[in-house]
Amino acid sequence: MEFEDILNTRNQGEGEPEKESPLKSLKVDLDFFKESMLEVAQELLEEGYTSYPIFIAHQHEVRIGEVILDKKELNTQWTVNISSLEEFVENHIIKEDRKASFIKKFKSPKDFMCVFVVVPQGANFIFYPYHEEKTK
Repeated sequence: MEFEDILNTRNQGEGEPEKESPLKSLKVDLDFFKESMLEVAQELLEEGYTSYPIFIAHQHEVRIGEVILDKKELNTQWTVNISSLEEFVENHIIKEDRKASFIKKFKSPKDFMCVFVVVPQGANFIFYPYHEEKTK
């Protein structure tokens, strides 16, 4: 899933007023946090804790992972927790029979952060680059 899909910026219906997605603030916060998030992911990979780090971005309480960037302390819109594929499977967020499919779609954790975005309407995974892609 691409970030624009979550922001709902694609395929706006004609005649509909364009609504500002609250998730646009997520992009701002991810850009602000990405160096810190990369460091955390690298640490988890290097220490062998997981090969599949998963960040959880949320604006309300969630009961998975450990808070690493608190919106109240940092005066941002989103709090970010860190977790792993293993914890997601253990908590039945990802079912055991879907684990292989998830791994197959998982992008390089050195280049992309895997973010489980939690909003009142539901939750979904996105992969967001740590570094801006250079255009040729």
